Amino acid sequence: MESQYKKVIVLILSYNGKYLLEESISSYLSNDYPNFEVVVIDNGSFDGTKEWVEKTFPQVFVLRTEKNLKYSGGLNFGMNYAFNEKMADYVVITNNDVKADKNLISELVKIADNYPDAGFVIGKVYYYDDPCRLQTVGKKYDPVLWNGGHIGNREVDNGQYDVVCERDWCDDIYWLVKREVWEKTGGYDTEFAFQGEDFDWQVRAKQLGYKIMYTPEAKLWHKESMTIGKTSPFKAYYDARNPLVIHMKYRDKREYLKYIGIRLRGTIKSTSKMLLKGRLKTIFKTWQGHFSAFAWGIKNKRLP
Repeated sequence: MESQYKKVIVLILSYNGKYLLEESISSYLSNDYPNFEVVVIDNGSFDGTKEWVEKTFPQVFVLRTEKNLKYSGGLNFGMNYAFNEKMADYVVITNNDVKADKNLISELVKIADNYPDAGFVIGKVYYYDDPCRLQTVGKKYDPVLWNGGHIGNREVDNGQYDVVCERDWCDDIYWLVKREVWEKTGGYDTEFAFQGEDFDWQVRAKQLGYKIMYTPEAKLWHKESMTIGKTSPFKAYYDARNPLVIHMKYRDKREYLKYIGIRLRGTIKSTSKMLLKGRLKTIFKTWQGHFSAFAWGIKNKRLP
């Protein structure tokens, strides 16, 4: 019976991504877990997403916002519905540019049930266009960067990451979130509208003693940055701003000043390369992101 299984709501956030939804929705609906629902958050789209989903997938509920609440706000809106109205035990947050394996939900739930201190559960992410090559299986700790690089990135999966374990950090391309984490942290901080919002939430959850658990049995294929663009000036702004703010927000002064120095040297170096390629708008948005972070630091007495 369904009541024997924890209630799971799959939240697919989409902004003008109707063209991406058919495969992502279909793959989740094909999952073998007995007690779940798929909810699409139509985050202020103007491409007819709500009407298309309701016609194509009548078993899927569309939760629409009349204006775009950005990434963190849109997902908070969805989690409020899932946890407070649908009384879900777990939520699976997922991108719209993905294809999920049929046992993804059941494998994530298995780990969440077996590890009481697991706040988030993740699995393998593969490149959609290179389906045996890993994009990420979590992120590593770095003493300066704090949130280090992706583990397994661009490696062919030969079973080298086939052990359930704790991760220091991860990307929220998809993850299972426990109800109690939402209740105790309030979800994403909308200060981080795009990029870094998952990092900030992980910091706060880990401060409360929650862990990030990884299982190799949950698998997903990702098309990568289809909504905001992998190298767009828009993304460059938030990539430059938000990690700086997070470091200033949570780390001690010696640590975050060292990090700021490394980031500035890296940006100066990359600016020279982007100038040669004529990417003037990206240069502008990158430096604008840095200055926005410094303004945050001054306002919140973290700088000078």
